[in-house]
Amino acid sequence: MRVIGMDIHRSFAQVAILENGRITGQLRVELVHEPLVAFARTLSPDDEVVIEVTGNSAAVERLLRPHVKRVAVANPRLVRAIAYARVKTDKVDAATLAQLHAAGFLPEVWVADDDTYSRRRQIAERAGVLAQVVRIKGRMKAILHANLIPPYKGHLFGKAGQRWLDGLPLPAEERAMLQRLIEELERVSHQLSEIDKALARQALDDPRALRLMTIPGVSSVVASTVLASIGDIARFPSPDKLSSYFGLTPRVRQSGDHPARHGRISKQGNGDARRMLVEAAWSAKTAPDPMRAFFNRMQKKHGAAAAAVATARKLAVMIWHVLTSDKDYAYARPAFTAMKLRKVALKAGAPRAYGKAGPGRDYWIKEIRDREAGYVARAEQAYERMVAAWKQVPKKSAAG
Repeated sequence: MRVIGMDIHRSFAQVAILENGRITGQLRVELVHEPLVAFARTLSPDDEVVIEVTGNSAAVERLLRPHVKRVAVANPRLVRAIAYARVKTDKVDAATLAQLHAAGFLPEVWVADDDTYSRRRQIAERAGVLAQVVRIKGRMKAILHANLIPPYKGHLFGKAGQRWLDGLPLPAEERAMLQRLIEELERVSHQLSEIDKALARQALDDPRALRLMTIPGVSSVVASTVLASIGDIARFPSPDKLSSYFGLTPRVRQSGDHPARHGRISKQGNGDARRMLVEAAWSAKTAPDPMRAFFNRMQKKHGAAAAAVATARKLAVMIWHVLTSDKDYAYARPAFTAMKLRKVALKAGAPRAYGKAGPGRDYWIKEIRDREAGYVARAEQAYERMVAAWKQVPKKSAAG
């Protein structure tokens, strides 16, 4: 068996061939579709290829996979820590990858399947489009601020806000600039709605996403982002591993006899999923649930921002349990969940059925809505009583 180490760059890859413990060949491959496929056909079905995570490594792995026994993808940060060398060239790096893999010391990362990779591309595209929306809105507000116009009391980017913007006393050049930004915002917002529509359809067809949406604060976008990040939940043996993967666990420093010091969260892992979980935590705070009681308890001790992060980690733990047990959230409200799923279906393009009772009808019946709210409110109170019991210090007896 040969081990093929590939040091990947933007336009080429340096290749080192390791056979029987020796580097028997070095060559350079152009990273264009046809030349890379031609190189893959020269490999043997018993060969194993080693690459590092880069912006184009997924495409390289996908093209090489059918022609070799295995394509191992290495974590570049850990490879640098293990194989620090004073002499660093492309040839040395390619040979080092092959040697580490042959010795069993290669720190690998999980390779996403095609479906998960497609989901991740969708989520990345949505994040980019959303960033454009935020940037455009910020520029519009900056124009108003520069012209001494007070903030609009309402939804600035809705129909009423549009009419308010049309009547502002602005110079001609500022007016033209603002109009261009409004047109750009409409275009980008349409792109965002189309992506959300595709994600909604995908979530409705995925039983895992439907279960995640029984958790308060978890929307179709949050569920899709989390599932795209996780891939296969079986690769996380515990909820702590999943929380660490999202970068929601604190950094720990400990050496010798000194006690361990815990710092801020690591923020390593998928940043999009971490941000989505924090947003879900803020949303979960608004409805009666044990999650809200946890948020309030953390807020009293550490402030609202830290409480949101702590609740996001709690959400990650619940997501692990929901996905591994294949069961809905224990305190899910059926009518509220049905209403949430109906909104997702409408976002996905389902027709509106006027005058006909739909699956979310029960939520709009006050008795049913109050009964469900009372159930989760009692669960929230039970959590608060449990926390209060922790703080009670038993009195010492006379003998003690």
